Amino acid sequence: MDQIKQHHRRIAAGLQIQVNQVAATAQLLTDGGTVPFISRYRKEMTGSLDETQVAAVRDQLGALAEIDKRRRTILDLLAARDILTDELKAGLQRADDLATLEDLYLPYRQKRKTRAMMAREKGLEPLAEAIFSGRDQNLNVSHFVDSQKGVGSEEDALAGARDIMAEWVSEDPQLRARLRRLFADRSIVHSTVVKKNQEAGVKFRDYFSWQEEAGKAPGHRLLAMFRGESEKVLRLVIRPDEEQALAVLRNRYPGKGKLQRQVAAAVSDSYKRLLAPSLEKELRAGLKEKADEEAIQVFAENLRELLLAPALGRKRVLALDPGFRTGAKLVCLNEQGNLLDFTTIYPTHGGKKEQEAAERVKELCRRHRIQAIGIGNGTAGRETEDFVRGLELDGVVVTLVNESGASIYSASEVARREFPDHDITVRGAVSIGRRLQDPLAELVKLDPKSIGVGQYQHDVNQARLKKGLDDVVVSCVNSVGVEVNSASRELLIHVSGLGPVLAENIIKYRDEHGPFSSRKELLKVPRLGAKAFEQCAGFLRIHGAENPLDDSAVHPERYQTVKQMAAELGCSVSDLMKRRQLREKIKLEKYVSATLGLPTLQDILAELAKPGRDPRLEFTAFAFAGGVNTMADLVAEMNVPGIVTNVTRFGAFVDIGVHQDGLVHISQLADRFVKDPAEVVKAGQQVMVRVLEVDQQRKRIALSLRKS
Repeated sequence: MDQIKQHHRRIAAGLQIQVNQVAATAQLLTDGGTVPFISRYRKEMTGSLDETQVAAVRDQLGALAEIDKRRRTILDLLAARDILTDELKAGLQRADDLATLEDLYLPYRQKRKTRAMMAREKGLEPLAEAIFSGRDQNLNVSHFVDSQKGVGSEEDALAGARDIMAEWVSEDPQLRARLRRLFADRSIVHSTVVKKNQEAGVKFRDYFSWQEEAGKAPGHRLLAMFRGESEKVLRLVIRPDEEQALAVLRNRYPGKGKLQRQVAAAVSDSYKRLLAPSLEKELRAGLKEKADEEAIQVFAENLRELLLAPALGRKRVLALDPGFRTGAKLVCLNEQGNLLDFTTIYPTHGGKKEQEAAERVKELCRRHRIQAIGIGNGTAGRETEDFVRGLELDGVVVTLVNESGASIYSASEVARREFPDHDITVRGAVSIGRRLQDPLAELVKLDPKSIGVGQYQHDVNQARLKKGLDDVVVSCVNSVGVEVNSASRELLIHVSGLGPVLAENIIKYRDEHGPFSSRKELLKVPRLGAKAFEQCAGFLRIHGAENPLDDSAVHPERYQTVKQMAAELGCSVSDLMKRRQLREKIKLEKYVSATLGLPTLQDILAELAKPGRDPRLEFTAFAFAGGVNTMADLVAEMNVPGIVTNVTRFGAFVDIGVHQDGLVHISQLADRFVKDPAEVVKAGQQVMVRVLEVDQQRKRIALSLRKS
């Protein structure tokens, strides 16, 4: 119990929140609460912690649990070998990080055969002890010479003693802690090119001769260098100045006695052979972890913006997946995204083919009362867009749609399950159309890594990347809310408290019994018990339900409070939701109780004003500059519209419709200093950029958002 309280205090200090907030959140998580549910519906218990804070408490509790697990393992191993002293046990119990735990355990760890072990087998440990302690005035090294043991001379004996002393030095926890701080604070990244691979690794040429402080190196630069090293183009060394490090060792082990020089030699050997490689490996892991977290955070921020991109909504859509040689696959979808029609047209083939394509598009638009046309932004996208706009279809919105990952979806099990009788070309076009209608509902069907908004996604820790991106998907799905009667399995899976099994069961129940008429009916779904209902109900919507609250984010556990509000005003709940004058008469303080506080009451009042409100921005159609289809069409100082596709720590990439994204460097994002590009731009944002430079050979476009 004391250790749990200690963990809570540590987390609270790190996140700058109260200990009781951590304790309450920890209990809610233990009881099966999800991050969206806790942050939305348990504000009174957590002190209104937001999703990010709740997730941080969860993650830190998990990390501390891993440390505790390792501590128990070490204690059990030492106890089993009967070498666990009270002093060692106390030290292990006090250790609050993995590095300290491993330092304390290091001398007792069962190792492969080391040089020190072999020296001990030759009977040289007493010699090492005498030299190390300085009690060597009457020491006769020749007494340790024994050819039968492999000690043929005094120098052999001294060499073995040095090996033992070097190991002692390397296993000193206090020394390792001091050196670890030195490595963290003073290490320099030295990057040099591997000459034989220089030509093949030209993309890493910025790092062929590079050095900077490791602690200040941006994560994206470290990941680039690590990748260059893994591809055998770069050679990296990440260490502090050697003399500075050796000074720390010599201060700790100055040596004394007539064989003091042997101690000095052992100290130097210990650093170069044992400590430096070990601590550099540890530092690299730490730097990599930090760089990974930064890359994952950037990826997550970009993914959030794409998932929460404005939705066209329930409109009848014609979608085109363009292509030059094979033509454009065309599909028509109704308001619910169901496939109505499909065909192939050839709008870029000219002559009769183009004329036939024009007639076909116009005819399908009339037949299916099409309201919007979405065109994939890949190969032949701009040319197909020009063709469609040339048709001058009155009242029909025409826009390009980011098709990243559509081909992956079309070949997936999800797509095969949805369209078993259609090939991948039809599925891909359907995905483009549905992305226009509702990006979130369609993108949840993809592995987030295939959406193409991250950097170095294959280099970072894959488990952490998946967890981070899954958190974003869950957050977005639950913040928007899900219509239970039309949601796909993939959308339902991400609803708080559900998952694959319950999502399947909801769809089976829906198929067998028809649409849900109320949230309460969810309790009839097999295996969806009271706990799952508590977690999911507030995030599921039922359009047209008898109880209007079923189409809102008000949780069923608070329905009675809303009914009480309406009754005391002499009106219905529906009236309360429709009439602002009635809501203004509500005195929230009157409804405060031991379990219901002002934060939740304020949320309820806001929800009554805009029930089931969509947090996403309103949809606006986008068009690239006419006549600008390739890099050859670009000239310096040209102003062109674009869409931000990826935000990184060093700038933002923008699609300007020439099949090659341009880079707005961080220095060109604004007429002021910008520390973080995410402060200025978001993935999916429509911008007007100025062309600075076009490098046709390297396929690079430099852009600017600055006015001057």
